Amino acid sequence: MSRSLGKIAALIFVALIASGPAQAEQAFQTSVPSAILIDADSQTVLFEKNADAPETPASTAKIMTAELVFRALAQGRLKLDDMFEVSENAWRTGGAMARGSTMFAVLHSRIRVEDLIRGLVVVSGNDAAIVLAEGIAGSEGAFATRMTERARELGLTHTTFTNPWGQDDPDQKVTARDMANLAAYIIKTYPQYYHYFSEKDFTWDKIKQPNRNPLLAMDIGADGLKTGNIDNSGYGIVASAVQNGQRLILAIYGARTAKEREAEAVRIFQWGFRSFESKMLFKPGEIVGYADVYGGSTGYEPLVSEKPVRVLIPRNSDDKLHGQIVYTGPLVAPVSAGREVAQLRIFRGPNEILDVPLKTTTNIGVGSLQRRAMDASLEYAEEMFRKYVLKK
Repeated sequence: MSRSLGKIAALIFVALIASGPAQAEQAFQTSVPSAILIDADSQTVLFEKNADAPETPASTAKIMTAELVFRALAQGRLKLDDMFEVSENAWRTGGAMARGSTMFAVLHSRIRVEDLIRGLVVVSGNDAAIVLAEGIAGSEGAFATRMTERARELGLTHTTFTNPWGQDDPDQKVTARDMANLAAYIIKTYPQYYHYFSEKDFTWDKIKQPNRNPLLAMDIGADGLKTGNIDNSGYGIVASAVQNGQRLILAIYGARTAKEREAEAVRIFQWGFRSFESKMLFKPGEIVGYADVYGGSTGYEPLVSEKPVRVLIPRNSDDKLHGQIVYTGPLVAPVSAGREVAQLRIFRGPNEILDVPLKTTTNIGVGSLQRRAMDASLEYAEEMFRKYVLKK
């Protein structure tokens, strides 16, 4: 079963959780149908509007394409100097004759992976995406399957890909929340490759094109990721910006025009940077709460986070947050230290704004026969209480 709050965790939250961004969020509105703004360091959700609604990603799908390329590079399965050939499919479907965004790759030419990355993330080349997909997986379809599989591995449960470049397809769907979390993962995991997103322009075959991301030219600290647009789904963007050492990540979908997308993105970023302050809830290794242990030498296990647990709270607000420690329990002895067994979840009203993994801290051996018999009796009594009393 899922258990909330260990024996002492509730007291810790009463003492430490002060205020949350509910009031600030209610006061802020955006014209775009779907949006989310998160703080990259604390993972606090600062603002959301229909963040879990299914959206057509358009060219923001190329962020997932980039993740698979970056991962292959980081694992040594691919090198920046490797060469991939431009197939007729890539040239015809994603090239100039298709009248979409393109890096103008020449049919049957061979192009370095690094140049294809620039073609993918700087000028949003559909041909670059297809060449990379075919070079890595053999076909667009096989690569798209890997994209969805990778999304599931990263916990992006509401996202499905059917092609690597954002072609309109009713089965290709993302959410603003999933895409913001994907962006956060890429920024954290691949700093050696993330810089490609911030390059101002890219020249290929003597054709110079500016970066498709308009926020890079704005004075808000923007440093990357992608725009997207398909006529029947509107304009979207997944973007990140840094001010005074703080990084925020934004995803919006469904803007009516490119101008509205740009204006709302700038406005949301500016609001986020000026409206919140950071609050430390738990230091790394500080006990957050306790999990019950069945059949052990002791009846509970201290739980900690390896990272600082921070939230951003609105300035001059008195709204409350509440938290839960959720795990499947009780834990069964023996229990080893360093196991990830629970999640710390912090809520603002009905909205979850932070989800942090918690780990065990001590080794707990199997308890005495008397202790195990007592635990079994207590567990049986609790189960009967739930079954026959709580369900009435």
